[in-house]
Amino acid sequence: MSRIAPKSPWQALFRLAAKQEGLFSARQATELRCSQQLLAKYVAGGRIERVHRALYRIVDFPAGEHEGLVAVWLWSRNEGVFSHETALFLHDLSDALPVRAHITVPAAWKARSVRIPDDVAIYYADVPGGDRSWVGPLPVTSVRRTLADCLLASVAPELIEQASRQAAERGLITNDEILPAPSVGLWRTRLQR
Repeated sequence: MSRIAPKSPWQALFRLAAKQEGLFSARQATELRCSQQLLAKYVAGGRIERVHRALYRIVDFPAGEHEGLVAVWLWSRNEGVFSHETALFLHDLSDALPVRAHITVPAAWKARSVRIPDDVAIYYADVPGGDRSWVGPLPVTSVRRTLADCLLASVAPELIEQASRQAAERGLITNDEILPAPSVGLWRTRLQR
């Protein structure tokens, strides 16, 4: 009877980090049976570097396009979904260039006492699977959900109109769903009632 040798923690960490633009969390390392002592050994040996508290990066891994957002997603314990203006940016809709990462975390997070990073705008809501999609390694609200979130938030009407027109041109929504800037205020009033 032959036995299959277990994979090394390093191989498992590397495979995981490769899917996350070179990053992984201490929690993920623990789930892969990589102890804090082994992480410290990898840091001392120059294989990984500590990026933030409980966040590591494979040394010499090519920088990813959305590495900062991956770090925010890992901070959310992989529970958050990028939304609002960040979702517009990830879907390549409008000229939105958010200064902060907009992420929606489960409503249960309201009861948690967590330190929110300064560059993160957080929203609390349970986002169902049908309202989610992926852009590379990142979970993001669907185009329709993103437009609805932006409509309810204080996103500039011009950005919402531009995003909805571009989404319709790409076949992501129908022409009937385009939100002209002058009507955004009326829609907000109706939806908030």
